Amino acid sequence: MESPGPAGAFPFGPFANRSLASIPDGRYVSCMNSSSPRKRQPELVRQRLLDATAEIAVGQGLHAVTVQSVAAAAGVTKGGLFHHFASKDDLIHEVVRQQLEQVDAIVEEALAQDGASYGCFTRAYVLAIFAVCDTAAPVSIALFAEPSHRRIWTDWVNQRLERHRETDGSVALTAVRMAADGVWLWDLWDEDTCWIEDRAALRDHLLAATRTE
Repeated sequence: MESPGPAGAFPFGPFANRSLASIPDGRYVSCMNSSSPRKRQPELVRQRLLDATAEIAVGQGLHAVTVQSVAAAAGVTKGGLFHHFASKDDLIHEVVRQQLEQVDAIVEEALAQDGASYGCFTRAYVLAIFAVCDTAAPVSIALFAEPSHRRIWTDWVNQRLERHRETDGSVALTAVRMAADGVWLWDLWDEDTCWIEDRAALRDHLLAATRTE
């Protein structure tokens, strides 16, 4: 099984697999000390806030994600945070959206490389879930904590299923996707227990189940 990266590492973004402490302070301080940081590097500041939100959610739980804690972890003032996000909820919403973009990109790449029609989306879905399940904790927490965030995921799944109804509408393929979801959910509920000795073998078993009508 591939290592998910160091504890507390960012799950995505420009600092993927790096903790806040590992980012050179000089790079960020120089941005904040410039005469117009918002004009020069607004996206760096914005992403740092998102990465801090994800790291706090993973390490301390969603309840610990506050405007004050995120601003402090990112090294900005609360006013600086509000320049980019109107509220804590907006921050979490964007973390969910970014993770979903990552899943969707993996699905699109897998679909482009799939040479068969039957089960193509389900195979792509399995590959995406196994690719991100080690880093999806902040999204999972948000999905189950707030209906509006959960809706982002369910809307995406429903749209995908509608697009791939002809190739992936069978009960057998639905069962495969639900099994992949189970891997993700178990990681969330029992994160200290490595209950799957060979994830690659489990992934391949699910993929094989999508190739027979």
